[in-house]
Amino acid sequence: MKNMKISQQMLVKLDVAVMKRGRYFIAYSPALDLSTFGKSLKEAKSRFAEILDIFFQELEEANTLDAVLDDLGWVKVKKQWEPPQVVSQQSFNVHIPVGA
Repeated sequence: MKNMKISQQMLVKLDVAVMKRGRYFIAYSPALDLSTFGKSLKEAKSRFAEILDIFFQELEEANTLDAVLDDLGWVKVKKQWEPPQVVSQQSFNVHIPVGA
């Protein structure tokens, strides 16, 4: 990764869900629509931290941070971005049609 100078930083609370699919753990942030995976929970979390860093570096370099966060539903309050928050997460029983 490139070392780049970031003029300012902000600290936000970001919801990240980790799901298990087969042998893999998938880390997903709905506020960024960003995901990655690992063979262990620790690896998935570590890889998510890496991809998050790359994601924000790319947005900063392209000067598109504000536009992308706005498109993702983030809100700017007093010059600081706030992500949409997950207020509830639960399981639902759903009926899914299957072919004959």
